[in-house]
Amino acid sequence: MSARRGSCKTRSPDSSEPATRTRQKQVPQPRCPAADKGNGTRRGANKQDQEKEKQSEKPRVEQREKTTKCFKERAGNSTEGTVASIAPTTTKSTKKSEKKTKKEDHNSVGGAVKSPETTRRVKTPEEAEQKTLKAKSKRKEETSSDMKEVSLEICIVESGKGNNERKAPKTKAERSNKEEPKEDPKRGKKTVAASEEDKVAFILRETLNKIRLKMKEKVNVSKVINDIKKDIIKHLKEKTQLFKEVQEPLNTGSYYENTKISNPDEFDVMLSLLVERVHIEPFKEDGAFYKVALKRGNNPLKALQEEFLPANKILTEFRKEVTKFLKDFKVSVSATKCWEMTPTKRGCPAVTLITKVESIEVSLDLVLCLQVKSSWPDFTKDGFKIEKWLGGKTRQEHRRKPFYLVPKYEGKDGWRISFSHIEKEILLNHGSVKTCCEKDGESCCRKACLKLLKCLLHLLKESDSSLEEVCSYHAKTTLFHACCDRTNDSDWKASDLRSCFQQFLQDFEGHLNDGKLQNFFVPGQNLLHGIRKTTLYNLAEQIKEQRLNGFPIFSKRF
Repeated sequence: MSARRGSCKTRSPDSSEPATRTRQKQVPQPRCPAADKGNGTRRGANKQDQEKEKQSEKPRVEQREKTTKCFKERAGNSTEGTVASIAPTTTKSTKKSEKKTKKEDHNSVGGAVKSPETTRRVKTPEEAEQKTLKAKSKRKEETSSDMKEVSLEICIVESGKGNNERKAPKTKAERSNKEEPKEDPKRGKKTVAASEEDKVAFILRETLNKIRLKMKEKVNVSKVINDIKKDIIKHLKEKTQLFKEVQEPLNTGSYYENTKISNPDEFDVMLSLLVERVHIEPFKEDGAFYKVALKRGNNPLKALQEEFLPANKILTEFRKEVTKFLKDFKVSVSATKCWEMTPTKRGCPAVTLITKVESIEVSLDLVLCLQVKSSWPDFTKDGFKIEKWLGGKTRQEHRRKPFYLVPKYEGKDGWRISFSHIEKEILLNHGSVKTCCEKDGESCCRKACLKLLKCLLHLLKESDSSLEEVCSYHAKTTLFHACCDRTNDSDWKASDLRSCFQQFLQDFEGHLNDGKLQNFFVPGQNLLHGIRKTTLYNLAEQIKEQRLNGFPIFSKRF
C-alpha cells in the first residue's frame, strides 16, 4: 500500500478511504476553496451540490475518467469500488465557478491553503434565492402602500348630476405634479390663478397695489401742504379784518380719509368762521341749500350782511385775501416753492392753489365755511341711518357736533350744508366692530372697494369726456348706503374682495340706471340731478361690461 502512495500523485484508493469520506459527510468540515491539487475537487461540498455538478460538468467527468483509468492500471480490479465512490464527488462548476476555482487556486502559495476566515464567502444558491425573495417582498409592500393612498382619493361627482359616479383616482405621478404657486417676476410674490374668480381677485389686488400712495411722496408733499396752511392762517389772522377769527384748518377729503389713489396730489382744507347765533332758511326744497342771517353779536362778517349773508360776495373777498398772500409769499420764498391760483370755476366753493413737488403737481382746495353750533336742520332727520351699522349711540354723538355751510353759487345768498368732517370720521372708524382694520383686528375691504371704483371712474373718464359730471363723491355716497344695507363686518371681509366689489358695482349701476342717488345726510337731495340720463346709462353699461369681463381696463393699464 505504501508503494502505491509513492508512485501516484493522486490520493491513495486504499480500503480505508470510503469509511473516512462517510465520516466527513456526517460531521461537516469547514469549506476550503483550494482543493487538493491532484484531482481538483473541494472538500466539504454537500451531496446535493455534487449531484447537480455531476449532471452539468462534462470536462470534470472526463478528467475523472482519466484518473479512474490510472487507478485501474495501478491497482487492478481491487480498486473499482473506490474509483466509483470518488468519481461522483465533483462540485457544481459552471463557467463562472471555474473562474472562481482558478482564482482561489492562484491565491494559494506553495501549496498552502488560505484559511476560511481570510477567504471571501461565496453565497450558496439558496442564500441568493432567499435574498431575491426578500427584495420582491419589499417591492410588493411599497406597491401596496401606494395603492392604499390612491384608493383614499375618491372624488364624488358634483351634486346635481343625480348619480353617485366616482372620478378616477389620481396616480402617484399626478399627485407629485400638483400645480405649485408660480412666482410673479414683478413683485416676487407667489400667486395662483386656478380659476376665473382667482384671476379677477388677483387683478383687483394688483390694481390696489399699483394705486397705493408711496410713503416717500406722501412725506414730501404733506410737508409742503402743512407749511402753506400755517402761512395762510397766519396771514388771515394778522392781516385781514373779515377773516381774523378763522378757526384751525379742518382737513377733509380723500387724502385725510385714507382713500386717495395713485398720487398725493389733491388736498381739501376747510377754513371755518364760527357763527354762534344764526338764522337759517332753506334755499331749495331738497334741504341742501340755505340762506344765513347773523343775529346779535360782533362778528366781522356782519359788515357785509344785508338781509342775509351774501355767499358770493364773501367768497370774492376771501379770494382777494388769498391773492395778496401769494404775492407776499413769492417774495419771501424761493421760486421752487411758488404757488399759483387757478381761475374761478362756476359752482365751486373752493379757492384752488397749485404747485409742483418734485414730479407731482399738487393742488390745494381752500374752502371758506361757516361753523354753526346748533341742532342739525330738520331735513337731516331721515338721513344718516347708521344705527344698524355703527350703532345708535354713535349716531347721536355725531349729531351733537356742529355742521358747516360753504358758499355755493346757487344765487347770491346760497350756502350749501356740509358734513365732510362726519364723513371723515365714518371712514376712519367704519367697522361695526371697533377694532375693524386695526392692528389686532380683522380687516375689511370697504375702503378697497371705494378706491377701486374711483380708479375705474378715472380710467373711463380718460377715454370718454362726457362722464366728467360723475365724480368720486358719488362713489363715496354709494359706499355709505351699501354699508347701511350690509352692516356686518363679515359682509366686507378682505378675503372676499372680488365678490364685495362686484356687489358694490351693482349698487352703483343701480343708482345710475335709476338716475337717483340720495344725499346720505339729506335724503331729499338727489346727487345725480342735473346729469343727463344718457350719460348715466352709458356709464352704467361701461361699468357692467368691465365687471362681467374681469376688468380688462385694469389689466391693460396696470
